[in-house]
Formats: sequence, structure tokens, C-alpha cells
Amino acid sequence: MLVVMKAQATPEQVQAVCDHIEQLGFRAHPMPGAQRTAIGVTGNQGEVDRGNIEELSGVAEVIRVSKPYKLASRDVKEEDTIIRFEGTDAQIGGRSLAIVAGPCSIESREQAFAIAEQVAKAGAQFFRGGAYKPRTSPYAFQGLGVEALKIMAEIRDQFGLRIITEAIDNETLELVAEWADVIQIGARNMQNFSLLKHAGRLRKPVLLKRGMSATLDEFLMAAEYIMSEGNYEVILCERGVRTFADHTRNTLDLSIVPAVQRLSHLPILVDPSHGTGKRNKVLPMARAAVAVGADGVLVEVHHQPEKALSDGPQSIYPEQFVTMMNEIEQIAPVVHRTLPRGIHVESTTGVHDGRK
Repeated sequence: MLVVMKAQATPEQVQAVCDHIEQLGFRAHPMPGAQRTAIGVTGNQGEVDRGNIEELSGVAEVIRVSKPYKLASRDVKEEDTIIRFEGTDAQIGGRSLAIVAGPCSIESREQAFAIAEQVAKAGAQFFRGGAYKPRTSPYAFQGLGVEALKIMAEIRDQFGLRIITEAIDNETLELVAEWADVIQIGARNMQNFSLLKHAGRLRKPVLLKRGMSATLDEFLMAAEYIMSEGNYEVILCERGVRTFADHTRNTLDLSIVPAVQRLSHLPILVDPSHGTGKRNKVLPMARAAVAVGADGVLVEVHHQPEKALSDGPQSIYPEQFVTMMNEIEQIAPVVHRTLPRGIHVESTTGVHDGRK
């Protein structure tokens, strides 16, 4: 259910409505918009007495939301969600494209800094890197853990890049939230409902990757789990689905971008690295992602991919990343987007405690 407040409703009136909803045993989710505040009502306590709420001061109308996902729906919030980061111009959502780049795994400080410097110079605003790696084989490289988180915190201090990294369980979730700017929940965990709820309680932006066989409704319902706990800063990410095709690692489903944007206010990125699994397909699909209207791209970059401890074949070289940036800069205006460029890069010396 959605409670739409009047345009002139005061903060006190909004809070009074929220308090009333909570007293009835439901959860209230206020979502300020450009012209109004809407309050999403969730819970499993049965029917809400609409007439009672409609009589409260400041209420314009009460609308029943028919979709299974409520808070992620445009029925609740018509304006696009834009996620901003304090102390930087970086954002996810809105007209400005978000560019996320970095290695699959943090292998060493030297490797991470070499890549971070090059992607920052090329115009990336976000650095991705794995500290904890859920691998198919138990014998594959599993990540450096906290050491990698500390390295990425140094990268944030040095280059001004916001950090996105994956949490694989509730234990690592707390650590990632402490050090990173955005918590990534990977495809394998898209329906790990305990983890989603925990992430929702941390009040840190969450990048949610689509599961390899997830439908659109399942994807949005996973986001709903996070939002139902009070965290409305959710970023969706298409990273390919499993099909019969054998010419790529996965099949990148670009059609989900306009489908999501029609139904939801949440921003959506595209990951052409995992979506194809092949270096020679990353740039074409990154161009296509921008052309179809994605809010940004997430790509794996490695200066020595032939020596990478994970996902080397799908990691592009730094010079390819520069080419990609130049190409999507040409496409962006056609779809009414802009591409931030020109981040200042300083010396790579020095160590900082960048804990968040």
C-alpha cells in the first residue's frame, strides 16, 4: 500500500503518519520525491484500514500497490533513484553514467594500485575488486580477505575512487560494510534472503547482481528484501544469464534494462565482463549497454590478465579500457547521458588507514 502525502505536508505530518502505520504493526517507508512524499506500507499483518489513514492530517490519498514488489516499484516512487557519495561527484543513477572498473580479485597491493591508477586516469569513478571470492572450485584462489579491503581503502584515499566489493556471507558482510562504499551481493547470493535482509539493515548502498537464472520479478523481489529492511539505496546489475549458448560464458540480457526502468526507479548497471566471459566481447557489449540506456557499466580490468588469479580471459587491458571510455563518450549524448572525465591522480606512495 502507498500513502501519498499532500505537496504541502510538513515533516511532522509525515512522521505522524509513519508512527500511526508502525502502531498498527506495519512498517512505514517514507520516500521523499521532487513534489511529494510517499510512504510505502509493508508487512504481513493483514489488511490496512485505508479509511483510517486517509483521514490523517496531510494525507492526499491511499493507493493499493498490486505488484509483489512494493518499494522497488515506480508505483511507490516515480522519480529515478540517484545514489550519491559524500565528498565526491560520483553517483549512480541520473544522467551521469557510472563507470566501475578494476580486477576480479585483489592479488597484491602493487597489482591493485597499478590498475587503479590507470582506470582513474581514464575516468572511472568506482573501483571494483574482490576481497572474498565465491569460486566454483574449492581449490581456486579465494581472495586476500581483510588485507584486500585495506588495500582498496588506500586506493580510495589515493585516487578518490569509491570502492565496490562483494560480501559472500553474513560474516564478510560486516567487514565489507566497514571498509567499502558499496556492498556487492553476487549472482550466487541473489536469493540468499538472510544475507539480503542483513544488508538492508546496514544502511550502506548495495549492488545486487542478477542470479544466473533469475526472472525479472525474482530480481526485483530480491531488491525488495533489502529495501524492506529500510535500505533504499539498491543498485541492480545485469551480469548475464545461463542459456544453451556456448559462444559466451553467459548470455548478456540487455533487454532487462528497459524492462527494469519501466517498472522500477532503481538504477541498473551492466557487467559485460561476466556477461560474456570473453575479452573480445566486452567492449562491444559495453557500447551496447550504454546505447540501451543502462545507468553505467562494470568491467574487469587487469594490466597482466594472462597472469590473473581469477577471470583473466574476460579482463580487458587498461588501454582497452581507455578505448571503451572514448567510445561510450560518443554514445552517451545520443541517449541523453554524460560521462564524467578527468579525475586528478596523485602519487601512488603512502599508506593510509581508510576504514569507513
